[in-house]
Amino acid sequence: MSTKKYILTLDQGTTSSRAIIFDKLGSVVKIAQHEFKQYYPQSGWVEHDPQDILDSQLNAMNEVIGQVDINDIEALAITNQRETTLIWNAETGKPICNAIVWQCRRTAAICEEIKAQGLTEYIQKTTGLVPDAYFSATKIMWILDNIEGARALADAGKLRFGTVDTWLLWNLTEGRVHATDYSNASRTMLFDIHKLCWDEKLLQVFNIPLCMLPEVKDTSGVFGYANILGYSIPIAAMAGDQQAALFGQACFLAGEAKNTYGTGCFVLINTGEKCVKSDKGLLSTIAWGIGGKITYALEGSVFNAGAAIQWLRDGLKIIQHASQCDMEASKVSDSGGVYFVPAFTGLGAPYWDMYARGTMLGISRGTTNAHIIRATLESIAYQAADIVHTMLSDSCIALKELKADGGAAASDIILQFQADILGVTVNRPVNKESTALGAAYLAGLAMGFWMDTDELKKIRVVDKIFLPAINQETRNKLYNKWLRAVERSRDWEEE
Repeated sequence: MSTKKYILTLDQGTTSSRAIIFDKLGSVVKIAQHEFKQYYPQSGWVEHDPQDILDSQLNAMNEVIGQVDINDIEALAITNQRETTLIWNAETGKPICNAIVWQCRRTAAICEEIKAQGLTEYIQKTTGLVPDAYFSATKIMWILDNIEGARALADAGKLRFGTVDTWLLWNLTEGRVHATDYSNASRTMLFDIHKLCWDEKLLQVFNIPLCMLPEVKDTSGVFGYANILGYSIPIAAMAGDQQAALFGQACFLAGEAKNTYGTGCFVLINTGEKCVKSDKGLLSTIAWGIGGKITYALEGSVFNAGAAIQWLRDGLKIIQHASQCDMEASKVSDSGGVYFVPAFTGLGAPYWDMYARGTMLGISRGTTNAHIIRATLESIAYQAADIVHTMLSDSCIALKELKADGGAAASDIILQFQADILGVTVNRPVNKESTALGAAYLAGLAMGFWMDTDELKKIRVVDKIFLPAINQETRNKLYNKWLRAVERSRDWEEE
C-alpha cells in the first residue's frame, strides 16, 4: 500500500483546463481552472489553439502543485475532451494548424462521401462508430488535404497525430512518448475495437499514414514520466473524459449507467466484456483497458448541453452566470409550452443529423426569459432521455438508476426533470468531479494507491436522490411534444 497522499489529475476540457488533487478518500484537496479561447472561423467550424490547450493545462497544474508538497503526489492522470484532433511536426514539436474540435462540422461532406461508398456498415462493425464529423478520422484527412505541405510531411513520416491526451503526454514527456489509451483510440473511427489495433483498411480509406498514429496502451498503467520542478512523476492513467466519468461513478459492472452533463451530454452504460452493437445510432466503445482486459460500453452523445446554457449567457445575454439558471427558471412552474432544441452544431445520437440547427417553438406573447431558461434546462434532460430510451432498447437492460455528474448536474431543476421524463431515479454524488476522479482512480489502481474497485465503491457518497414526480400520461405528453420539436429542427438547409 502506498504511503503517499495524493493523485494529481489533469482534466483537459472543451472550454477550460483544470488540475485537481485528490486524496485517498477521493476528496478534492486543491483545484485550479483556466479557460481558453474558442475559435469559430466559419459557421459550424470550431477550433482550439494547441498552445492554448497546453499552456492553460500547465498553468492549472503548476497552480495546484504549488499548494502541496510535491513529494506527496503518487502519480499524474490525464483525462481529456475526446475526438479533438491535433497534428504536429515530430521534429519541432510544433502544431501545423489549430486543433479541430469534436464539435466541428467542417468534414460533414467527407462523411457523406464515405456513406456513399457503402462503408457505413464496415465502420460500425469495426470501430463501433458511425460515419460522422464528430470523430477524428475525417478531421485528420481534412488537415492533410487542406494545410499546405501537410501531406508531404505526413508521407515523409514527420507528422504525429493525437487526441488531447496524446498531445499532453508528448509535451509532459518532452517528446519521448507518443501514445494513447484504448478509450481514446476507440473514438478516432480508425481503431478496431475487437482486434485492438489500428485498422489498415480505414487508414487507406482516409489516406492516413500509420506512422502518424500513437501506440495504444491500457487505460490504467504507466505511460511515461513527467519532470515537474525536478521531480519525476509517473503518468499512470489516460482516459477519455466520458469513460473516466463512468469509472469515477463506480459503474464497474455491466448494466450500470451514468450521464455527464457538461458542454455536451454523454450517457454511457457499462456492457462488460460484451461489445453491444446498436441498430439505432448509439456507439459501441471501449470503456477502459486494465491489466490487458477490455471493458466495453454503449454510448450516446448530445452535442449541446451546457453549451446551450453558455448561449443563454454569451449569445442572448439573459443571464450573467450559469449558476443563475435555476434561480431564474424557478420563477415559473414550467416552460409555458416552450420547447428548445439546441442543435447548434447538429444532432448526435440517436438522430445523427449533421444539418439540424437550433429551434425554439411554442413562443407566445406571455413567454418570458424565465420560460426560455427553463426550456433550455429541460432540453438537456430531453436529449438525455432520447439516448436512454434508445440505449435500453439496444441493450435490453432495465435501468433503475442513472448516476449524474458534470457541471450542469448541479442544477436541481435539470435532474428533477430528468427523473420525471425518464421515470427512473437520478443519483447525484457529493463529489461531482467524476471525470477527474475516475482518471485518478485509474492511476491510483496502477500504483497501488487504491487496492481494488471494492475500495473505490466505498468512497462514493450520495448527495441527493431525485425521484420521478409525474405520472406516465403526463410524461408521454411532454415527451411526444419534444419529439415533434426535434423533427422540425432537422435537415435544415443552410444558404
